[in-house]
Amino acid sequence: MRRYLLLMCLLAAAPAHAGWLTERLAARLEAQMQEQDAVPWRLRQPGIATQAGLAYGADARQQMDAYWPQAGVQGMPVIVMVHGGAWRTGSRQSAAVVAAKVGRWVPQHMVLVSLDYRLLPQAAPLQQAQDVAAALAWVQQQAPRWGGDGRKVVLMGHSAGAHLVALLTASRPLQQAAGLQPWLGTVALDSAAYDVPALMQRRHFRFYDQAFGADPAGWPAVSPLAQLQQPMPPLLAVCSQQRPDKPCDEASRFVARARQLGGRAELLPVARSHRDINATLGSDDGYTRAVEAFMAGLDPALASRLRP
Repeated sequence: MRRYLLLMCLLAAAPAHAGWLTERLAARLEAQMQEQDAVPWRLRQPGIATQAGLAYGADARQQMDAYWPQAGVQGMPVIVMVHGGAWRTGSRQSAAVVAAKVGRWVPQHMVLVSLDYRLLPQAAPLQQAQDVAAALAWVQQQAPRWGGDGRKVVLMGHSAGAHLVALLTASRPLQQAAGLQPWLGTVALDSAAYDVPALMQRRHFRFYDQAFGADPAGWPAVSPLAQLQQPMPPLLAVCSQQRPDKPCDEASRFVARARQLGGRAELLPVARSHRDINATLGSDDGYTRAVEAFMAGLDPALASRLRP
């Protein structure tokens, strides 16, 4: 963690002309984040049931794991979690993705589903968003098998996963193509890719080129802001105040546009690292309670289960 913080400081302090240094530091930072988040998590908490490797498609990456209380409760809200990893790596079983969230919310009589999706170079971000849409539609249909209510789903994603859930939330065509029913709302955990055309036309990390390509004609289709043409499901945009690329700037523009269109959208800037925004969500602290306050406002049944 100390090395992570040092790298963040160096990235923030690097002068504009030191692009090569910034790029090398970014690569090291990304590699460290992936190494930390690659640690698989094993469920050891009593009273929680799980099903692993549930297929929502034919590809080996199109699988999910579900966690729910063994108490036999019915009609529970469902949280669907989408991992990050620069659109080319990551795992639904990472400790940073599921451990704290399962530990807090499943004992409160909620179902948590963590999903994988196809990655670069096999699938571009638009195809990945289609995977997320297919997985969400599958959860809406299958939630009763775990005691869940498919009408009471919160969609959540971190990093690249936050971009994908924001894109799906903004894009009516993606929703319609998957046959999705309305869901309660979306929590996007620290995306810096709400406005892809603007992102690609300024200095950016190399992994964005690998994700979005060099052709400007393709950028709007994977840009949540460009796809936001009508009111969307409620969305909370969590953003790190510690990142040198200032994701809160893009998030605030997306939130403002959603509000202009009559939707409910909120911005939650937090003084945490990109990784900790994901890994510590579910800890008993003010950050988790702020996210829960948004979720509680989505549905009375969800509010009744969250800790005060």
